[in-house]
Amino acid sequence: MSEAAAAERDPGLQPERTRLAWRRTTLSGTVSAVLAVKTALHGGPTPATLVACALCCVLWLGFLSLAHYRIRALTSSDTPRALTPRHVTVAVLCTVAMAACGAALVL
Repeated sequence: MSEAAAAERDPGLQPERTRLAWRRTTLSGTVSAVLAVKTALHGGPTPATLVACALCCVLWLGFLSLAHYRIRALTSSDTPRALTPRHVTVAVLCTVAMAACGAALVL
């Protein structure tokens, strides 16, 4: 793509769709964290369920801060920078670890 074409690029609604996707994913993580707390407290909390619940909540907070960072980056300019590999790795690890904690709570 030439520099002139890059300067005239119209992103349309793509940045807003991406921002909304980050918000939906954060909402899903919030629901998962709330369900983890409910599951941990149902039937009497044990030390293992409390640890898994606390870890799930910490992972949710990590993902929430990353999503907030990305949403701010998407709204700060017309051409936001790409997400760095480090941030992508953190997002994936938080998501997978939260799923593992949820599975440990259910089983």
